[in-house]
Amino acid sequence: MSPRRRVAVLKGGRSLERSVSLRSGAQVQDALAGLGHEVIAIDVGETFVADLLEHGPEVAFVALHGREGEDGTVQGLLEAVSIPYTGSGQAACMRATDKLLAKLLMREAGIPTPPFHALREDSIKELGGAAAVERIQQDIGLPLVVKPAHGGSALGVKFARDAQELPKAMVGAFSYDRTILLERYVRGRDLAVSVLERPPGGGGTPLALPVVEAVPREEEFYDYESRYEIGMTTFVCPAELPGETTERAQELAVEVYELLGCHGLARVDLMLERDTETLWVLETNVVPGMTETSLLPQAADAAGIGFEELVERILASAWSR
Repeated sequence: MSPRRRVAVLKGGRSLERSVSLRSGAQVQDALAGLGHEVIAIDVGETFVADLLEHGPEVAFVALHGREGEDGTVQGLLEAVSIPYTGSGQAACMRATDKLLAKLLMREAGIPTPPFHALREDSIKELGGAAAVERIQQDIGLPLVVKPAHGGSALGVKFARDAQELPKAMVGAFSYDRTILLERYVRGRDLAVSVLERPPGGGGTPLALPVVEAVPREEEFYDYESRYEIGMTTFVCPAELPGETTERAQELAVEVYELLGCHGLARVDLMLERDTETLWVLETNVVPGMTETSLLPQAADAAGIGFEELVERILASAWSR
């Protein structure tokens, strides 16, 4: 049994993922309390640093999804006031949260990620970037996935089946971010591999948990509602895959985890292309959900790691940075 700690659970915040973060935070709080820790719940806002200084936690458990929680902002503030915290450091958060940067790094490292191009809103307005869209369609092909360069939980992700749908999809994605990605749509199976640090003495290589497959029941995409509304998605864990495919998905997840410099935990999302059986890495989430429908807890459970043990392991990684 690890020593009891005074733990601040960071949740809520101001992003579009606030409601999910509140649910993740509540689950984590219950687990920490069950483990005997003293829990301080902090809904991150204008008084965040003052709240930290007032309560004086020994450690912070980051359950804050979206901007500020995943882009390195709160991590930098925690470092400024010398409070250890769970999850990745500032640099890794910035690399993973910027989908364009992450995909560029993956492409340079030879990690398969779907072909893509990026467009900035100001380049369209000031440099005539819209004229490049037809060439992008020719280069990548249709259909296309259009997504904001920042953000998570599939927020702002649009699908363009043909050239007529693309302008609307781009406008929708631009409403979430000033930079968007136009990415080749990979038709296939939606997979996720969560990665954890091994406990002390468990070896230096991060641990890839069993693969989870998300099968939406209605939507063509595994969208925001499918992720968080119970009953809208069927989860299969471990995913029913050939052994070599499972092994390769786990290897890719660890490669990306290490490439981005992640720490403690992360979830890597992949697609298994239907026609070619090729695995493509989509993105990495440095603050995976901890709700009752989230993929990390499901994968941990399949690996024989209960929710309280999972929370304890994540908490312990705050001191092994």
